[in-house]
Amino acid sequence: MKLYDVTAPIFEGMPVYKNKPEKQPKLMTVTNDYVTESRIDMDVHTGTHIDAPLHMVKGGETFETIPLEKLVGYCKVLDVTNVDDRITKEDLIHFDIQENDFILFKTKNSFDDAFNFEFIYVAEDAAVYLAEKRIRGVGIDALGVERNQAGHPTHKTLFGHGIIVIEGLRLKDVPAGEYWMVAAPLKLVGTDAAPARVLLFEQ
Repeated sequence: MKLYDVTAPIFEGMPVYKNKPEKQPKLMTVTNDYVTESRIDMDVHTGTHIDAPLHMVKGGETFETIPLEKLVGYCKVLDVTNVDDRITKEDLIHFDIQENDFILFKTKNSFDDAFNFEFIYVAEDAAVYLAEKRIRGVGIDALGVERNQAGHPTHKTLFGHGIIVIEGLRLKDVPAGEYWMVAAPLKLVGTDAAPARVLLFEQ
C-alpha cells in the first residue's frame, strides 16, 4: 500500500501566508549536557492545517467541535492543474462529486516552492456547488482556500454548510484518484485552526 505524506514541512524560513514575518514559526533549542529540548512558537494556520468556523465567522465554533471521524475516510484528489486564477463551478461539473466526499484540489500551487501571491483558490460559485453536493470537506494546496475575496464568501459558504476546510496540502506527487485519508490535527481546544499531519493511502 503506497503512502503519500501531503503535509508541508515546518521550519524557520518556510513559506507562510503573504510572507508575513509574524507568521514565521520560531524554533528555540536549548542543550544542557546531553539533554536537548526545543520550543516552537507558531501560528495555528502554519503549513498544512485545518480551519474551524471561528476563523471567519463571528462566534463560530472552535476547533474541538470538528469530529475526528470526518477527517478519516475516503477522499478524492481532483487534478485541476489546468486552472488559472481560481476554481469555478464550471471547472467542477464534469467531475464525479458525490455526497459525503472529501475533495482535495491539486492545482498549480503544488509546484510552487515559495508563497505565490496569485495562488489558485476556490471561487464562491464553486463553494456553493460543493455545498449543494453536500460534501463533507475540501482541501487545497494553497495556504488559503480563497485569496482576497471581500467578506470571505468561500470560507463562509463552506463553514455555513458544515464543510471542513484543509489548507496547505502538498499534492505535487499525488496522482488524481481516490485515497484513504488520515488528517490528524493537534488536539487543540478553543482555537480557530490546528496544524495537521495529512496522509493519503492508495486503495
